[in-house]
Formats: sequence, C-alpha cells, structure tokens
Amino acid sequence: MILKPRLGDVKNIGYYLGRIIIGLSLTMFLPIILGIALKEINPTLDFVIGLEIALIFGLVLIKLCFTEKDLNWMQGMIVVSLAWLAAMLLGAIPLYLSGHWKSYLDACFDAMSGFATTGLVLVQDLDHISFAHNLWRHLIMFIGGQGIVIVALSFFVKGFSGAFKMYVGEARDERIMPNVINTARFIWLVSIVYLILGTLALGIVGILNGMKAINAFFHGACVFMAAFDTGGFTPQSQNILYYHSLPYEVVTVVIMILGAINFKLHYHVWMGNRREILKNIETVTLFITIMITFFITAVGLQQLGIYPKAMLLFRKGFYQLVSGHTGTGYQTLYPMQFITDWGNLPMVGVICAMALGGAVCSTTGAIKMLRIGIIFKALTQDIKRIILPERAEVVKKFHHIKTIFLDDKQARSALLITLAYLLLYGLGSIIGMLFGYPFLSALFESTSAAANVGLSCGITNVNMPVALKVTYILQMWAGRLEFMSVFVLIGFFVAAIKGKR
Repeated sequence: MILKPRLGDVKNIGYYLGRIIIGLSLTMFLPIILGIALKEINPTLDFVIGLEIALIFGLVLIKLCFTEKDLNWMQGMIVVSLAWLAAMLLGAIPLYLSGHWKSYLDACFDAMSGFATTGLVLVQDLDHISFAHNLWRHLIMFIGGQGIVIVALSFFVKGFSGAFKMYVGEARDERIMPNVINTARFIWLVSIVYLILGTLALGIVGILNGMKAINAFFHGACVFMAAFDTGGFTPQSQNILYYHSLPYEVVTVVIMILGAINFKLHYHVWMGNRREILKNIETVTLFITIMITFFITAVGLQQLGIYPKAMLLFRKGFYQLVSGHTGTGYQTLYPMQFITDWGNLPMVGVICAMALGGAVCSTTGAIKMLRIGIIFKALTQDIKRIILPERAEVVKKFHHIKTIFLDDKQARSALLITLAYLLLYGLGSIIGMLFGYPFLSALFESTSAAANVGLSCGITNVNMPVALKVTYILQMWAGRLEFMSVFVLIGFFVAAIKGKR
C-alpha cells in the first residue's frame, strides 16, 4: 500500500530547499559586483532583480516550512531534485532580463545547461553580451560542476545525516574526508586552487596570443570554470575556435581531463600518492576508452582524408573526442561540420565517447568509468566461471583507492545505471527523429544532452521545436542527477495523488 506524504515531509523538504535557494541567490552578488565595477547599469539591475526574487522565495519557504528535524532519505533525494529545477528557474531570470534570450524557456534551457555542466546554448548575439551576464553563465557552470547542494553543505547545512542524504542524491556517494561537509569543503578547495592556476595559465596564453590583459584573464577565468567543470560555455560564440591557438587548446585539454577525474583521486594525489593514478580502475578505463573511441574516430576521418596532417588530426579529431569523453563540449569546429565534413563513423566514435563519460564523484556526467570497469570485470568473472571447473571459486577484485572485491550488488547497480542512461539516450533520439531529424544527428544531440556534454551537430538552436527544448532540459536534469533522486521525486508525486493515509 502506498502512503500519502505527511505534512512533516513537505515542511522538511520546503525548509531545506529554501536554504539551498538562499545559498544560490547569494552567488548573484558576484556578477552584481562586476557589473558595478564595470559600470554595466542595466545588467547589474538584472541581477539585483534576480537576487531579490530568489531571496524572497527562499525566505518564504524557510518561514512557512521551519523545522528542526533532519532529512530522511526520501526527503533528501526530493530536495536535491527540486533544488536543480529551482536553480534553473531562478538562475534564468537575469539571463532573460538581458534581452539575449528570445523567451524565458530559452533562458531556462541555458540555465539548466549551465548548472548541469552541459554547454548546449540558445543565447543570441553572445559576442555582445555584458561581462556580468557572461560571468554568471560560467559561474553557474562552476557551481553546478561541484554540485548545487555542495554550496549548501559547505555553508548552510549543519546536520551530518541530512547532509549526506542530499550529497548522495546529487549523484555522489564517496566521502573524501571523515564527514560529508568537510568533503564538500575539500571539493571547493580543489576547485578554487585549480581556478587560480588555470586562470593564470589561460590568461598568459591569451596575452601571448594578442589579447588585452583584462580580456585575457576574464576569458581565462570563464573558460577554466567551464573546462574544469566539464561544461561547454565560452565567452564567444565561436567556442574554442575563437582563439585559433594550439597552446590554448592544449591547456584546455589538460583542464578537461583534470575535471573528469574523481575528487577522491585528486585528494590522494595531493597527499602524495601519485601511483594511484596508474592503478585506479577509473583512470585505467578512461585511458583505454579514449584510445578505443579515438581509434574509431581517427579511422573514419582518415578514410575521408579531411585532416591529412597529424597536428590537424589532433586539433580537430582528438580535441573533439576528448572534449566529448570528458563531458566538456568544447569545440574547435562549427556544429554543422560534424554532419557536412565528418561523416558517420567519426560521429559514432564521438557519440560512444560522450555516452561513456568520466569518473564518478567528478564534474562530468554520463555512465562513468567506474561502472564501465565494474561491468567489464563482472563479464570476465562470469566467463571464467563458465570455463573453469564447477568447484573452482572465482574471485574478482579491482583497485579504486583501495582493493575492492567485486560482488553481485556492485555489478547490478552499474548495469542498471548504464541501462538507464542508454534508455535516456535512445528516448531523446526517438523524439528528435519524430521532429524530422536524421537518426545519427538525433542520437548525437540526445547523447550530448543526457550525458551533459554540450557538443552539438546543429540541432540545438533557438528555432528548434519547444517540445525538443523541454526534452533536452529534462535529459540534462535527469542525466546530471543520475536518475535516483528524479525517480524518488516522481514516486513522491504519485504517492501524493494515489496514496492512502
């Protein structure tokens, strides 16, 4: 029998959701400060309005739903799934007010794309957008990469039990430090240290490439925030192609790979355990899958003969492949070139790379390397059981920070999440084909949205059907949260309608 949610459930959910919204609203002070410093009056007012609406909404929720109770598992999951939707709706307000988005839905699309670190865009005339709005676009990607709930865990939530339930609901289940709040703070420490180093590196490269210092470092900060958080936003409409710089591309490849690595692995490397990079199942699997998918892509490109030189193949073929595999979505091509120049086989290589993704507990999306590694280990274990005598005991283990013995529960969980992603990729493709797009193009764009990548073959544009925009928004949301908290939210609404007291 399904039970209706109680008033206490709603109050707990509303109270913690309000706290997260307040935390998010305060981040709007950064573009406000930049707007004031650069005398961008109208953009500053856009963020003042957005800040006021978000603060009012958050404070009303806290006041109406005040409670001192901690969250249970169901409530924690629902808070997370609602927090991402609220972030999209509120984060889109200053974007829409700028006049660079044709509709509020388009602004919501870009806001979800930013928070989910996807990188698909519907913005108009990006090259003339204000500094404040450009900062906000990349800042929400930086926040989303670490995790919206991480903001709340770092500064606004005190209860360890409820904090961990929200942390898990945001598709993370690995604690780096003794408790989840210190884990959240370590994640921010890593991100900010890399932000400083990455901004300096990209800023210097920009200056050497002929950019003014202020523009070089602003672009450097924005590009780093998107690259490290494996999202595809850039300050210019031509994406990374705008810079026409090999050093810029090399630096962003390094940053993309850093963003695709597990934060727990970052911790152990910082603590001096550098051998973990060579032993960890995720980094080994990532290296192997990059090589396989690049081989597929390179063979297809070689057959077409469009990139005869090795350096050109790296800058066009390998760059797009790594960008897709890490879930970043940076491009050194125009979107339509995937269709007009690349052909089917190279696109299949990139689609496979996008579908696989990076590491768990990182800023990337998609299936993730740990699950791919576990599935492969489980497959070899079953093959050995068939080949070896019945009395033989087959034990499989893998190294992920420590040696772990593989059990059926781990394999089942990895397979279920993988199946859910494959179904999400396929569903988006079917909807794309219903609107008349070819299968491979629809699959490419659907995988990019659901895996939170951001590479585009030209389907994503302001004139695409409203239903497809909504489809991609839902795919970005569900893919970023890895389904569980989304399923719990759906179950909560079903229980509210059909449940019995």
